[in-house]
Amino acid sequence: MKTDELVNLLSAGVAPVPAHAVGRRFAVALGWGLPGAVLLLVVALGLRPDLAEEAGTLMFWLKPGFAAALALAGLAAAERLARPGMHLGRVNAALALPVLLLWLMAAVVLANAAPAQRAALVLGDTWKSCPFNIALLSLPLFASTLWAFKGLAPTRLALAGASAGLLAGALGALVYSLHCPESAAPFLAVWYVLGIAIPTAAGALLGPRVLRW
Repeated sequence: MKTDELVNLLSAGVAPVPAHAVGRRFAVALGWGLPGAVLLLVVALGLRPDLAEEAGTLMFWLKPGFAAALALAGLAAAERLARPGMHLGRVNAALALPVLLLWLMAAVVLANAAPAQRAALVLGDTWKSCPFNIALLSLPLFASTLWAFKGLAPTRLALAGASAGLLAGALGALVYSLHCPESAAPFLAVWYVLGIAIPTAAGALLGPRVLRW
């Protein structure tokens, strides 16, 4: 078979990819995964009873603000890695910035706290359960985000899986903030970051197996 004939055969019946196909697929995935995470929160953990009161304080918004910023960066990373041969480029800085700012804030808080108070600022009352609750709430989002990748064309599978886990973990942390009683920056800098890191690491491990095409 001649080269021209092979090219014509391979291209026969190929339709153009719809505009914004990647964004639309992730929108569908998050449209299912995010309500699933909220439902899981309500059933398994519940909303914090003083949520309306605490929502009027500035420190309450540190948790969802950090999680939302990281989720937006994670979504940008996922949308890039869902395309063949794409690199993260400047998205790397967007991924690092929320974490670095939170760590900087935590360092300032600890530096200004009395030595006897520092352990309590880091551990809070829920350090044993916080990262695992975030990982739990990320599960519906993790599944839906992997589904989104399966219908696209990622080629860097470990990174794609990690970005799916990061996006799911960040949104899981956002949902968990509706239950979490902690607000100290040092606590969030350790345990929220660890909770997001769990599905990120799981995605990096699962990506080459689940996203192969």
